[in-house]
Amino acid sequence: MSRASLAKDPREVAGMFDGVAPAYDLTNDVLSMGMDRLWRRRTREAVGAEPGQRVLDLAAGTGTSSEPYADAGVDVVPCDFSAGMVAVGKRRRPDLDFVVGDATALPFADEVFDAVTISFGLRNVVDTTAALAEMFRVTRPGGRLVICEFSTPPNAAWRGMYGLYRDRVLPRVASMVSSNTDAYSYLSESIADWPDQRALAALLHQAGWRRVAYRNLTGGIVALHRATRPV
Repeated sequence: MSRASLAKDPREVAGMFDGVAPAYDLTNDVLSMGMDRLWRRRTREAVGAEPGQRVLDLAAGTGTSSEPYADAGVDVVPCDFSAGMVAVGKRRRPDLDFVVGDATALPFADEVFDAVTISFGLRNVVDTTAALAEMFRVTRPGGRLVICEFSTPPNAAWRGMYGLYRDRVLPRVASMVSSNTDAYSYLSESIADWPDQRALAALLHQAGWRRVAYRNLTGGIVALHRATRPV
């Protein structure tokens, strides 16, 4: 199995995630020390989907982020670029309508979702601007976007400690629980290379989103971005 480069060639990214799909959820739990569950719960709260509403869950992976929506009566569509992830998800939850799709060219009509959400996947997309435009296109006027993504802790001391964990500890721990250590080296590199909170907020504005705001989680290791498509 291989890893992607920061050029984020779509074939390399998809192949890398295909390779880690079987142990992906367990590895995430270990590497985040269980914090990923809290981050995803905060994301769902920000989405605020009600029964009967239609939600697009991008970078859904094996569907762990989509399950709570479905269980609450929300019409959720889990979508991921990795066919391997989707295959694992379909085995786990055959009742969910998984879709293999590219965030830069979504296979959906205009204005068909009440909300779009993406967790820990936007930084893996080859063209962030194109992805934000596509999310805008498929969201109905007045609908919302919620992005949960690794970010930059504003406190210098906390940022330094986190950087040490991300660059030194995370790859070593990944080598013990994952069959593809190189993929998690890419993980740390892609986080370090990702825009900070204000820069991502600016990209959202440029894509046409309004009421853009963000909230730091775990001291800014993760940021929760929210925006609305204007009516």
